[in-house]
Amino acid sequence: MIKTFTQDDVIRYVYEETSPEENLLIEDAMMSEPELMTFFLEALELRALMNKIERQPRKSTVQNILNYSKHHSANPPTRLRHS
Repeated sequence: MIKTFTQDDVIRYVYEETSPEENLLIEDAMMSEPELMTFFLEALELRALMNKIERQPRKSTVQNILNYSKHHSANPPTRLRHS
């Protein structure tokens, strides 16, 4: 039985979610299918670009969190139970 590999398989390969056996089969498929190899190279490039993204919260968001924490205790008193 011949296994046909898809772009989903290539993405799994890029993110190292495939077994060693699958790796060999996917690598063989990419060598024989130029479209799959092109997709692989593009996926690698996108992964590298996404790894460079740094997200920072706005200063106002940080300030809102700090203001909230000043006015709300982290350990509120427990309520007494009525018997």
